[in-house]
Amino acid sequence: TMAAADFNFLLATDSYKITHYKQYPPGVSKIYSYFECRRKKGSPFNEVVFFGLQYLLKKYLTGPVVTEEKIQEAKLFYQMHFRQAVFDEEGWRKILEKHDGRLPIRIKAVPEGRIVPRGNVLFTVENTDPSFYWLTNYIETMLVQMWYPITVATVSREFKKILAKHLKATTGSLEGLDFRLHDFGYRGVSSQESAALGGAAHLVNFCSTDTVAGVLMAQRYYGCPMAGFSIPAAEHSTIISWGRSREKDAFERLLDQFSSGPVAVVSDSYNIFNACKHIWGDKLKERVMERSEDSCLVIRPDSGDPAETLLEVMRILEECFDCSLNSVGFKVLPSYLRIIQGDGIDLRSVNQILEKLSDEGWSAENVVFGCGSALLQKLNRDTLSCAFKCSYVETNGKGVRKLWMRANNSGFALQDLLVTVFENGCLMQDYTLEEIRKNARLQDDEPNPVSHNQERVNQRIINGVH
Repeated sequence: TMAAADFNFLLATDSYKITHYKQYPPGVSKIYSYFECRRKKGSPFNEVVFFGLQYLLKKYLTGPVVTEEKIQEAKLFYQMHFRQAVFDEEGWRKILEKHDGRLPIRIKAVPEGRIVPRGNVLFTVENTDPSFYWLTNYIETMLVQMWYPITVATVSREFKKILAKHLKATTGSLEGLDFRLHDFGYRGVSSQESAALGGAAHLVNFCSTDTVAGVLMAQRYYGCPMAGFSIPAAEHSTIISWGRSREKDAFERLLDQFSSGPVAVVSDSYNIFNACKHIWGDKLKERVMERSEDSCLVIRPDSGDPAETLLEVMRILEECFDCSLNSVGFKVLPSYLRIIQGDGIDLRSVNQILEKLSDEGWSAENVVFGCGSALLQKLNRDTLSCAFKCSYVETNGKGVRKLWMRANNSGFALQDLLVTVFENGCLMQDYTLEEIRKNARLQDDEPNPVSHNQERVNQRIINGVH
């Protein structure tokens, strides 16, 4: 594995770090730093999912990343940028000559997918050649961007906890859990790379997505041939192009074109309740009933109050198509008919919606959810208080820092969770998405999800819209 040839690692840091090699005291031979998600009192997130480092290492750090051409490019840039000669040309050339342009650093990290309580070390960085002690914190800028995939994977898993709780309570099982939250966030992020990182982070927990970039990242960097799945679906343009008077024809076209598998149809272009009662529940009722569980119609409301709209839609569909009771006594629509709610979904609202459905006697299996901005965009480095700090400077001794976790709540057995993943330009571990998903899976004794009804959650993770 080699980093991208057109990427200049020497230019991938905060400007002021260019000058730090001049600032350390004489005789320093080692700098040791670590990354953590700090504990924060009152935060709705007590633990984090570690994910994304392998992509960063493969994409940007592996192999010979220092070349003479890149040294010269950086020298010219920083001369113009600082308007004085502060760039360490000699230091970088020594890395090129002594280490063939490979970075003499060691990174130890928690296995990807592991669930770690906040306040613990997630990865450490140290130089392996005493001449290049300044390199440890030079790469802080790039490594701290790990906050993004960690945060998305963590938020996604919190969704999974909520969905699992309600699915278990209203169906007696967790069947289909991995397809209960669909990633609608591609268009709502800041870049293609954000879509790829965030989309892949969601796929640690679920298998349902429309964010192609995330699926491709899982394929290219995590050895998963197909990590996420989707179904044919309508958007408003494909419905309104038929005109208001031909909405029924637009719906029927979708049933005709996608007869052998599930199809999702946005049905609120004009009036969601009218569409459900008079088109799906009357004019096209027989066509809908012809379908099977494997080719079900998925109706998508996309406006109004999410909980109230969803409840009214389900009442109408019950009136038109009837329903049955599952093994634990909750109402279930016919297997050929389901709903996807993708408007106004975040951690707070999805819990509220499922609680209201349950209160009205409806099983959670009737609905799946889509989430966009609240999953991939409405978060930042402070959501999990991510930080990178120097913890040890060596001059005349050796230091060791390890992350230890108790084997169980009552015992005293400890295990070292940090694994060397990168050393001297080489990738030392190559995790597959399958391994990562196994690490991140919900446990039978998983605690109930932290309440997400607090006002502070509104400030960070609010309604996401496809």
